[in-house]
Amino acid sequence: MSSAELENLVRIGQLHPEPPDDDELRGLIHSGAVRLKDARSPRLSAESRFDLAYNAAHAFALAALRARGFRARSRYLVFQALPHTLGLESSDWRVLDQAHRKRNLAEYEGEAEIDEALLEALIRVVTQLEDRARALTP
Repeated sequence: MSSAELENLVRIGQLHPEPPDDDELRGLIHSGAVRLKDARSPRLSAESRFDLAYNAAHAFALAALRARGFRARSRYLVFQALPHTLGLESSDWRVLDQAHRKRNLAEYEGEAEIDEALLEALIRVVTQLEDRARALTP
């Protein structure tokens, strides 16, 4: 997996290099794992499950970026880097893009309706992210 795309983002100021920190990586993986486990709970509301799954995705994506030695200026960029940090396929990346847009509508415009199909797709993608991110940790 080439990091040329990540280096390009450094050149335009969207990423900056920062050595990985093992404790930070372990903490992010732990945070993502706990949130993903809770997101699978049918006892929680769809809104809570979506929020937990989305934040689990961010934790695993950030862990992957940090493991490669970069830090992002924005949450969305952490997701955009996933094809280059964890080899995420474009179809799965589109699920995260859709979830990010849904999350922003909920956070900033109060739109609370959760599409169950999107929630299940998000949990499926986040499960893949967890497996791949765990492989990067010491």
